[in-house]
Amino acid sequence: MKTEILYGFHPVQEALKARRRKIFEIYLAREKFSHRIEKILKLCEEHKITVKKINPKQLSALARVSEHQGIAARVSLYPLENLNDLLQSSHDHNCLLVLMLDQVVDPRNLGALARTALAVGVQAVIVPKDRSASPSPAASKVSAGALEHLRLIRVANLAGAIKQMKQSGIWVVGLDVSAKKSVFENDLTGPLAIVIGAEEKGLRPLAKSMCDFLVSIPQVGPVESLNASVAGAVVMYEAFRQRSCPPVHLINEK
Repeated sequence: MKTEILYGFHPVQEALKARRRKIFEIYLAREKFSHRIEKILKLCEEHKITVKKINPKQLSALARVSEHQGIAARVSLYPLENLNDLLQSSHDHNCLLVLMLDQVVDPRNLGALARTALAVGVQAVIVPKDRSASPSPAASKVSAGALEHLRLIRVANLAGAIKQMKQSGIWVVGLDVSAKKSVFENDLTGPLAIVIGAEEKGLRPLAKSMCDFLVSIPQVGPVESLNASVAGAVVMYEAFRQRSCPPVHLINEK
């Protein structure tokens, strides 16, 4: 079985809690453990996971980074899921909220988007196989471990996945800076997939043309646009707000 090194307190803790990966060993580089490390040790004891103490230099070499917070774990690779399984397992599509990423290649943006996605109840994140950030230990670290709880689906073709979502009765909204209506003027309730484009480039023409409708984020000032993770957070939280308190006078134009 292929393995990788997950590092940082939150990624390791959340991997232990989520129990979606096989955890082979935990590595610690501290003689005196903090209260939160003690919690991890307790989880390791409960799940009978071996804990090894190594020096900080060894841990840095193992994790290939210095920002490991004195803890790492050897784990199985991130468990990717299937789009068909998501659609078949989601019995109530009216509650479905999905995030789709169109060639977001920066693992920091993937991690930040995953953290927001988990906070607002996104059921899955969908990314294309090519030219897309992978659910790496670096992305999990940026997500503060949120990635360990999310369903991440990698598809061969994002346009095909959008088509499949629409055929399943799910509205697809794309974020585009040139959209006439803002995210605050559209109905984001009901079954919804939010598509966020690549850093600096935005949505590709094909993905944009396949969306049911497009939304923009109003802004003032000299900066032309927000980065992918911030823009995605704005749209996800507006969807979360509307779904918590549905709007009365908002109508989609399909």
